[in-house]
Order: sequence, then structure tokens, then C-alpha cells
Amino acid sequence: MVTNLIKKKPVLLAIDIQKGFYDEDYWGGNISNKNIESISSNLINKWRELNLKIIHVKHSSTDPNSKLHPSNQGHEFCDLTKPIKDEIVITKNVNSAFIGTNLKEILDKNKHEVVVIIGLTTDHCISTTARMSGNYGYETYVVSDATATFDKKSPTGEFYSSELVHSISLLSLDNEFAKVINYENLIKKL
Repeated sequence: MVTNLIKKKPVLLAIDIQKGFYDEDYWGGNISNKNIESISSNLINKWRELNLKIIHVKHSSTDPNSKLHPSNQGHEFCDLTKPIKDEIVITKNVNSAFIGTNLKEILDKNKHEVVVIIGLTTDHCISTTARMSGNYGYETYVVSDATATFDKKSPTGEFYSSELVHSISLLSLDNEFAKVINYENLIKKL
């Protein structure tokens, strides 16, 4: 049986979908999902159509050399996914959207039972936020095709493709901290 998530007041967390992530070389190489912005945009537009709450999370690096530092153009939201009207924007400077922000207060005050997470990067801010969301007791979903990460190199020099890092990160979350779901299946649950 398909659960209708709308009855549980789902909130969409759009995490760190910022222009600074367009520089793949800066982040280590190939992004795992070239369609993340368009899929995220489709989901944000669906949320708006259903009049559901969206919270945009922006990473504000404290490192002046970072693409995500406020003095850099990369700090800005991507064009297709930027907030409109009265949508909430939360600024963070660590991996979790819950640390140093009022996110939990917003979720609890508005009686949101379901948190749906999209954005960047799967192995950092997505994973950390999803783990905390699950541990706080929210029914948490991570949208696999509306998240992404980059190639990684280990401290000892081994190369790991972005696709592998993305898959392992999602695997580590699924059925433990969150339910990993793709865009199409999430839409069916609404």
C-alpha cells in the first residue's frame, strides 16, 4: 500500500544547491549526477504546486578561499532551484542543516513528520543531515536522483568514482537513517 505523504506534512529540504558546485575540478572531478539541478527543480516545482513547505539550505563556508564563501559568486543558489516568495532559507557553515540553525524548531513548530532531502553532496551534507533527521525521529527520505557527489581520492591515493561514492553513501543511509527513493517513486507517494 502506498502511503500518502501529504497527510504527514512533508517538508522538502533543498540542501546546498549552489553555483559553487559547478566547478567539478575544484571538488575533485566528475559529478555523479549531471541532472541534479533539473530533477531538483522539478521536485521543487511539484512541492510548490502542492503548496507544501520548502526549506532551502545554503552552505556558507568560513574559508575565504572556498567556492561557497559569501564573498564568492559560488555562494549563490543555482538559478533553477533558488527560493521564491516566502520560502524559508537557512544558512549553515557545517555539514548538518540541524547544527547552528533553527531547522528542528521549524519542523517541530509546524508539526512536520516527514523530511525529504535533496541536494549536495551525498557523502557530506546530505548524509549528515539525513542521519540527524532520522535520529530525531522524522520519517526521512533521500531522493537518489536529486542528490550527487564528486570523485574522491583517499589519503593513500586510491581513486573512487563519484558514482561509487554516491551509491555507497545512499546504501549507508537506506533503511537505517532514511528511505532512499528516486524522484518518480516519491511523486507516486504524494
